[in-house]
Amino acid sequence: MPDRETMPSSPAPEVSERAAALPQDALRIASGYAFTGPALHLGALLWDGQCLPDAQIRVPLAMLNRHGLVAGATGTGKTKTLQLIAEQLSAQGVPVFLADIKGDLSGIAAPGRRDARVEGRAADVHQSWRATGFPAEYYALGGIGRGIPVRATVTGFGPVLLSKVLRLNRTQEQSLALIFHYADSKGLELIDLKDLRAVVTFLTSDEGRSELKTIGGLSAATAGVILRSLTAFEAQGASGFFGEPEFDTAELLRTGEDGRGIVSVLELSAVQDRPQLFSTFLMWLLADLFHDLPELGDVDKPRLVFFLDEAHLLFDDASEAFLESITQTVRLIRSKGVGVFFVTQTPKDVPADVLAQLGNRVQHALRAFTPDDQKALNATVKTFPKSPYDLEEVLTNLGTGEAVVTVLSEKGAPTPVAATRLRAPESLMGPLGQDALERAVAGSALYERYAQAVDRESAYERLEHGRGAKGPDEMREAAPRKPRSSREPREEEQPSAVEQVVRSGVFQSLARSVGTQIGREITRSLFGTARRSGRRRR
Repeated sequence: MPDRETMPSSPAPEVSERAAALPQDALRIASGYAFTGPALHLGALLWDGQCLPDAQIRVPLAMLNRHGLVAGATGTGKTKTLQLIAEQLSAQGVPVFLADIKGDLSGIAAPGRRDARVEGRAADVHQSWRATGFPAEYYALGGIGRGIPVRATVTGFGPVLLSKVLRLNRTQEQSLALIFHYADSKGLELIDLKDLRAVVTFLTSDEGRSELKTIGGLSAATAGVILRSLTAFEAQGASGFFGEPEFDTAELLRTGEDGRGIVSVLELSAVQDRPQLFSTFLMWLLADLFHDLPELGDVDKPRLVFFLDEAHLLFDDASEAFLESITQTVRLIRSKGVGVFFVTQTPKDVPADVLAQLGNRVQHALRAFTPDDQKALNATVKTFPKSPYDLEEVLTNLGTGEAVVTVLSEKGAPTPVAATRLRAPESLMGPLGQDALERAVAGSALYERYAQAVDRESAYERLEHGRGAKGPDEMREAAPRKPRSSREPREEEQPSAVEQVVRSGVFQSLARSVGTQIGREITRSLFGTARRSGRRRR
């Protein structure tokens, strides 16, 4: 278990007597971080070139659902900052989600290694450092990489997010939404990409053109563009990300037997060449949580905290509708107890409307080697509250593991800007060994539920079986009974325990898509993702 320093439960209502001897400006800054409730320890104040360990810089636990930004140039320590915050959230019983772009966050489950640098940092900031591992689950998109496969059905993903992945323009995005509407109304389930391709192919075929005319505003030319985009997308190997069992985002809300929050690590290093896909998948996870979780209002601690690394990828080439959806989701999900931290190089990577929703900020060093760098530095300085620091000078001279911090106080007001020497993470600062990672994945209780992909009858099979019929309505009668999966035992071999069936990934996927199976229009959320019933909420 973490030590008392890692588990920041002891309040600090006033600055210490030793801190009271600080210079006046430093004392005013330190006083702004003397919170009365539970808080996470970030580090110690830097002032006039000196680290002042009696002036501790902290962030209230209750404010971690007010979202945040971790920014800084490459190599300045952003990843270690994520790890430091994630550890302390877990220790406080808060589940955490980490997007592991570079593959070096898997070590959070293993105790860290004490060395001279760690000991020096701990001494600088008065940290009682102890090697500690934290409970973790490892995931991989579509099973590409080492982790439990995370998949989404095409219906669950929705047309808005899929449009961004396919790089469709606004008109084409609206047309894709009409295709989803058509499939819903005809009971054609869109489970994987071949289902969607089959529907679009049917609508652009000779026998389907009469159906195309019934979908207002959808032209054959636009449908053809969508079909070509889908084909190219599949050729890039994206098919594995869509299908069943669909991942239940309730898995991200779990705590361990010892009460610590589970850290969910999504490995993305294997799909770095498809940034649009993995960044948009992260928004699917967030959007899915958004419309499933109940309103909580103000909470003593977050229900979940998301860290979205390489956040600029979310916004590159994004449509106006997509940006509006992100902004609205970030604005509203706070009241459901979920915090979102965007991790990127400069604040300008994040749209102003999204930045306006962020209450906590850890800004690592910036470089000013080029005119564009200088422009970005000036813009960053202007986004901070007034402070006694020369921020332009401070931001270009911060060392690795140092940052300029401002957070929301317990009253919701911004704290004074504080240059900070950050604490050292207590878990392994690097990737977990391959053998240890594979054992952790195979030993997870979730592995059996999600590891094996399932391809049941859906739009593709129904349209194939129905060739020669007049249209999808006739195909309902023409389609044969669903073939038995090779993984499905015969009736006499079925398990007698109903609980085993209910807990299976296949059953849950079937339950979520019941509305589509009976031809009912699916109610969609801000991102067009399908609202599903029968979810397991913890």
